[in-house]
Amino acid sequence: MANPLRSEVVQLYKNLLYLGREYPKGADYFRERLRAAFAKNKDVQDPDKIKELIGRGEFVVKEIEALYYLRKYRAMKKRYYENEES
Repeated sequence: MANPLRSEVVQLYKNLLYLGREYPKGADYFRERLRAAFAKNKDVQDPDKIKELIGRGEFVVKEIEALYYLRKYRAMKKRYYENEES
């Protein structure tokens, strides 16, 4: 694997690992799934395929961030509008 792509992959892994700390099913569950996903693709040598996988990983990052923002929004909404909905 080329050096620039290797650094992108490592950065993506670290970013996902950081985001997984607050995953709803637990950090250990997320870490195991993340490790398995990266291990499954460890033998990929084609730079185009690696870039495609990095793009998929960045999409997952955006989805996880959206999940966290939604959870935060719902918690805040529950605090402020709890009495009005009843």
